[in-house]
Amino acid sequence: MGNSLPAIPAKRYFTIGEVSDLCGVKPYVLRYWEQEFTQLKPMKRRGNRRYYQHHEVLLIRRIRELLYDQGFTISGARNRLSDLGAVAASGLDSEPFDGPADEVIDADAALEPQAALSALSALNHADRSQAGSVLGGSSFEPLPAQALRLELLSIREILSL
Repeated sequence: MGNSLPAIPAKRYFTIGEVSDLCGVKPYVLRYWEQEFTQLKPMKRRGNRRYYQHHEVLLIRRIRELLYDQGFTISGARNRLSDLGAVAASGLDSEPFDGPADEVIDADAALEPQAALSALSALNHADRSQAGSVLGGSSFEPLPAQALRLELLSIREILSL
């Protein structure tokens, strides 16, 4: 991606013009990418005005990196993002999240709310059975970092609606 892109301000919603400036992509390209990448779904309000959330800006930057910097085709970038989403949903992605609480999760971890909830459910089920045997059936069941990450993502989605 490079250092040429400006920092993303701490705002809840961004207009298409702001996202265009933040990501170095023209607005018509953003509208086209919405058709090509199912993960990209900005909220639409009055007069079909688009409002992007922080995780969508990160996703757009990731798409831009795949297409412009790494030379992927649209189809290749779409497949790469869905592969990364499947890895994140399975709980097998990279290192656990140990950054500050206010740090935003990258685009690779930006899951659809339903996918995050189903992944969380699967992780919780596996963790409960493992924690129950290790802790002797205790009701205290700590969540691993990935499960906590998914749960926080799903809560964030619910709160932002």
